[in-house]
Amino acid sequence: MGSPAACLFDLDGVLLDTEPLQARAWKEAATHFGCDLDASQLRSLRGRRRPDCAEQVCLWIQSGTGASPGSDALLAVRQPLADQLLPGARPMPGAEALVLNCVAQGIPMALATSSSRKAVERKAAPHSWLDLIKVRVYGDDPALRGGKPSPDPFLLAAERIGAAPQDCWAFEDSQAGIQAAIRAGCQVFALVPDPSTAELSVPKGVTVLRSLEDLAL
Repeated sequence: MGSPAACLFDLDGVLLDTEPLQARAWKEAATHFGCDLDASQLRSLRGRRRPDCAEQVCLWIQSGTGASPGSDALLAVRQPLADQLLPGARPMPGAEALVLNCVAQGIPMALATSSSRKAVERKAAPHSWLDLIKVRVYGDDPALRGGKPSPDPFLLAAERIGAAPQDCWAFEDSQAGIQAAIRAGCQVFALVPDPSTAELSVPKGVTVLRSLEDLAL
């Protein structure tokens, strides 16, 4: 497979184990407005930007209750929950070692995340090794035209590093993120720790990893 020109990392569910915490915050916020989100709905939110998730959850609430609270009201409930939970997220197995290995081998890295700058700063604060990833594309990046599953986050990350997208390895765990990386033309690695519960459709050509520890770089 050779070595990549750069490694482009999603954050949630790839480098940090935040997805269960994110799901809990969305679920509790929806419950506040009288809607019980199921596991499949919560998984479908993975990899998407917060405003896009809020819009979708509002539609589910409206479908179930007949009225939408609106994104602002929903996020006013959801964000304090997320802010309390997310700093406790642990690194995904092998994540820190992979980042350190990239540094040791001189492989450029970028973060291509749907999370906002402030959210990333909050989640990353306990993990100094994440500071090694200097190039970052946030979900609220002014230069970002569209969020995942649009290819824009990965295209912008590759552009900022100065690498061709097709020469980059992209690491994702969500359906939206995998689609975004494929559309950008990257070599895609899908992190699927438990295939029995992932409900992912992994296209041909995507390398599936049970853990980042399984990757030989």
